[in-house]
Parts: sequence; C-alpha cells; structure tokens
Amino acid sequence: MKKIIALVMALVIVALCGVACAEAAAPKIGITIYQFADNFMTLYREELVRYLTEDCGIPSENITIVDGKNDQAEQTNQIDGFIADNVDVMILNLVQSSSAASVIQKADAAGIPVVFINREPSAEDMALNGNFCYVGADARQSGTFQGQIIAETENKGDWNGNGVVDYVMIMGDPENVDAQYRTQFSIKALEDAGLKVNKLFEQRGDWDQTKGQELAATALSQFGNDIDVIFCNNDAMALGAYQAIVDAGRTVGQDIYLVGVDALDECQQMVNDGTMTGTVLNDHVGQSHTAADAALKAAKGETLEKYYWVDYVKVTK
Repeated sequence: MKKIIALVMALVIVALCGVACAEAAAPKIGITIYQFADNFMTLYREELVRYLTEDCGIPSENITIVDGKNDQAEQTNQIDGFIADNVDVMILNLVQSSSAASVIQKADAAGIPVVFINREPSAEDMALNGNFCYVGADARQSGTFQGQIIAETENKGDWNGNGVVDYVMIMGDPENVDAQYRTQFSIKALEDAGLKVNKLFEQRGDWDQTKGQELAATALSQFGNDIDVIFCNNDAMALGAYQAIVDAGRTVGQDIYLVGVDALDECQQMVNDGTMTGTVLNDHVGQSHTAADAALKAAKGETLEKYYWVDYVKVTK
C-alpha cells in the first residue's frame, strides 16, 4: 500500500512539474500596433490576442501589447523596452515602415526574432541579416482588385460619358508601401483593361476617416460632376468620402463610384446596399493567425521565411 501511495505521489509530482515546465516554456511576446484607433488594426489586434491566448494557449500575462499612438518615437521606445525585457519574439506594426532597418539591427543584436505585420518594409530592408519576416497581403493585389471592380462596372467607370475615367485618389501615408501600391495598381488595372484615365485630385488622408471626408469634400467642391470615381486606400477614408458624397448631393451607384480596402463590416453592408461600389477584403483573421504562428515558430528557435502572404478578396454586390 505504501508503495502504491508513493508511486501515485511521484506521478503527481511529475505531472505538476510538467505543467510548470510547460508554463515556463511559453514565450514572452511583445506587440506594438501603430495606432489602436485604426479600424482595421483594432480587428487585427483583437483577433491576434484571442488566437494567441485561446487557440495557442499562451498565458495573457506573457503578451504585452501597446499602442504606438501613430508616433514613431513613442513606438521606438516601446520596442527598446521589449528588447530590455528580453522578450522571446516581437510582432511589430510599424508607424513608419522606413524604421524597419534600425529595428532589424537592434533585434538581431539582441537575438530576438521579429514578425512585421500590415506595413511592409522595403525590399532593401527585407534583405538585411536577421531572423525576421513580413506577414501581410500583397498590396499590389488589393490595388489591382480596386481597379478591376471599377473596370467591371456597366459603364466601365465612366459616369459622365466623356470616354475617360476621371478619378480622385485619397491615399494613406505615402511613405507606406501599401498606400503606394494601392494607388499605383488600382489605376494600372484600369489602363490594363484598355481604359483611359485622368487624375483630377490626389492627396494623403493618412488612413483617417475624418481626413477622408475633408479631402473628398474638397475634391467634390473643386471638380463637381467631372468626378467619376473616388478611390480610397482604405475603408476608413472611404467612409469619410461617402459622407462627403452625400453632403455634395451625389449618389453612389447613380452618378459616382466609391471603392475602398479592408472590407470592414460596415462597408460590406454598404456594398450590399449599393451605397459603396466595392471594397477588398484585407483578411485580418488569416493574417493575424499567420503572424502568431510565425512568431511562435521563431520563439522556438526556428528560422523564418522572409514573407508569408495572405490573399485579398474582391467584395462587390
């Protein structure tokens, strides 16, 4: 009997040790998001944390997630803090993708792998030494899909019938490669479809709904009925542009087109209702899960591939 009790106690101790070891093995993850107020990144970060804690079993106390407040200096301090705390891996949504090189060098010196998300570093930065990767969707694809949505309309984007697609472009941050590619490839898709285009207005809206409304209002005031299409690099700015369109007495689907990117729930409903021409699904679930999986792989000491891509999807009525 004593032997049986001793054996049971030994098994209990081994089991408890195994649990303790498993908990100790859970990596420490530092995450910074360029701005918590961003509509799309709110969905992204909430799903990222949910997936890490609920599906991957990472204790919430092992995850530090902070708001970069759209301030690169603030975010740099946060990243330096992660390095000082000796986290096992960092997931970074940079305020300015141009800061990637310095981050890569710091992280490599500290032996900490990095998963960049949502804002793609330049090809030159991605060629640097270190265990890091980029997880995202190819912004060229999202721009192409925006252009195709317009080219596939009944009048091929030409509401005023002058044989040219006269457009307004509301950009995100022009230093961001996503903004650059969405701006370039949306128009390229129209040209590839054999359509003539004419840029009436192009300004940066920094992904912000209020700025999107202000810029669209300015463009509508200046160019009036000459505008066939308003392209927005994201849905937040498209929501603002929609309000400006309504205020100007125009009607999406009757005398003007409006497209965005992200497929926010509100915008998907607008597409269904016909108050937005189309958007492009920026798959925050697929991207956040891929980013988490890459981070956990790196935390185990495995070498990352440089790129992990998640496809966009066209969203039309």
